[in-house]
Amino acid sequence: MSEQVGAPIIVEDPGDPRLADYRELNNQPIRTAMEGDEFFMAEGYMAIDRLIDSGHQLRSVLLGPTRVKRFLPYLERRELAGVPVFVADHEVMERIVGFNLHRGVLASGNRKPYPTVADLAATSTRLAVLEALNDNQNVGAIARAARAFGFDGMVLSPNCTDPYYRRTVRVSMGEVLHMPTARVGDDAWPGALDTLHDLGFETWAMTPAANATNVWEMAAPERLAVVFGAEGPGLTNLAIQNTTHCVRIPIASNVDSLNVGHAAAVTFAAVNRPV
Repeated sequence: MSEQVGAPIIVEDPGDPRLADYRELNNQPIRTAMEGDEFFMAEGYMAIDRLIDSGHQLRSVLLGPTRVKRFLPYLERRELAGVPVFVADHEVMERIVGFNLHRGVLASGNRKPYPTVADLAATSTRLAVLEALNDNQNVGAIARAARAFGFDGMVLSPNCTDPYYRRTVRVSMGEVLHMPTARVGDDAWPGALDTLHDLGFETWAMTPAANATNVWEMAAPERLAVVFGAEGPGLTNLAIQNTTHCVRIPIASNVDSLNVGHAAAVTFAAVNRPV
């Protein structure tokens, strides 16, 4: 007999050990240590909906009382079988998570293992490669845009932020959970770009440099990896030297640059334009 979906569980004690996944949500160093490679957090109905559809296994759900009615249809889904759904009033939830959480809709899910760069590349034709991005919202925006324009996955340098961080998942509207992602080891960057070259990829270093080729003049090859650097410093010289082309987005001369999330969306659209 299949496991049944249970009724919501009312919790009144903020110290309840069953709620350990939800503590210190705004403290990234603590969350990094807590979550490790084991689990992550999704916030809001849309992110949770995408979590359920992504194939990641849910661990538990935490709701405010006013959110229960809208959540009830989810309890009919087989993915929620055996998953505890906790309900806590506003004051208790604030003490659990460490701040006033207006959304009042949270879920924790088990992480999937990262594929290797070679394994990801073997099943992909379009990749977004991120070097040293430390802004969770930018990574979320890039993942959302990559999904929208048909990119197959992301490759992250060792010093790139966690793609499963709560804000990243929220900003991506949960799309990052559907984006296969490889994280490069400390000793394999920027050598991972050579791995992509060996598997037939061109690599485009996105840079505002005047001598870079206009993205609207570039013909996208069959297999392409687009490489983005962090907001401000951009790509390192070492990464640029290991790519096959330097590419720029032409913008007004009196504007310094685009936000990297916006630049990624423009680039993905340019890659997918009709030829």
